[in-house]
Amino acid sequence: MVEKALISGNEAIGYGAIYADCTHYFGYPITPQNELIEFMAREFPELGRTFVQAESEFASINMVCGAALTGVRAMTSTASTAFSLMQEGISGIASMELPCVIVDVQRGGPGAGSTQHSQMDYLLATRCAHGGYKNIVLAPFSAQEGFELTQLAFYLADKYRIHVILLSDGLLGQMYESVELKKLEFPPLPGKDWAMKGCAAHNYERTFIHNAPGIIGSYYDFMKRSKEKYERIKEEEVRYETYEIEDADIVLVSYGSTARAAMEAMYRARKEGIKAGLFRPITLWPFPREAINKMTEDKKNFLVVEDCMGQMIEDVELAVEGNAVINLVGSMDRNLPTGSGMILSKKVLEKIKSFG
Repeated sequence: MVEKALISGNEAIGYGAIYADCTHYFGYPITPQNELIEFMAREFPELGRTFVQAESEFASINMVCGAALTGVRAMTSTASTAFSLMQEGISGIASMELPCVIVDVQRGGPGAGSTQHSQMDYLLATRCAHGGYKNIVLAPFSAQEGFELTQLAFYLADKYRIHVILLSDGLLGQMYESVELKKLEFPPLPGKDWAMKGCAAHNYERTFIHNAPGIIGSYYDFMKRSKEKYERIKEEEVRYETYEIEDADIVLVSYGSTARAAMEAMYRARKEGIKAGLFRPITLWPFPREAINKMTEDKKNFLVVEDCMGQMIEDVELAVEGNAVINLVGSMDRNLPTGSGMILSKKVLEKIKSFG
């Protein structure tokens, strides 16, 4: 019998990490992901696993680096402004090709911003910091999917020796939903013969990328291997869901919590005779460009719904290659005073009706 629990989206990610056999968590408190670090502080020691509240985000990401170097499943979680502080450590993790999971529960910015919900980290998560590396980005839109995608994140991290970002947001993290707790099954993974097994072994030579040939090869070898890895990921790991797009004249493109509001607007539009559909990316990198581009063959137009001033819309624009009209419902639409307390789905429905 499958166990069910009424839990927050943040706690669902914690359960996902436990079911994925994550053994090491390092983090530093910041709203709106504190339920996750609190969950880990309570549950991991009880299970004989390692929990460390680091002195900073910079410290926690480097602790993840050290743990991942030994081959264990390690993770951290943070939010927006603190995610920015981790970028140097994440770049080092990329240079060492270390598998780990990083959870970013987005909040308002830039700078310290506010604790208001947002989806303002899309470009940072998908475009990454310096060095041209890539990382897989998974975007849940429910507590259930947060639980399941966390397990997938650890599997993909080990499969490709890459860090995976789980990109949540303040609304998803705080809402409570019923979640079925079940361990997912994945194909076998390769062994971790690259992992450091003790200071005497000296079996891991890379701390930074070297420019000269040696034990780990040249810098060019690293870039060539990375490019081949990224191309394979783009071929094999694109994930998305579609709803009512077959006959749709207008397709909403949305992820995370805004996808829930977009879905409601889509069904409301359908009831009023408007042929609307929804395209929900699950992988934000690799982004499902080909799937969106294919829809332009049927002369569909697009309405991007995201809780920012427009970031994912850039990937949609690249995908359609100028062959469709694209509009945006973003945070500026969402927060305009209306005097009637309109929720986001009503804003989206208004935009659908005025589309053109």
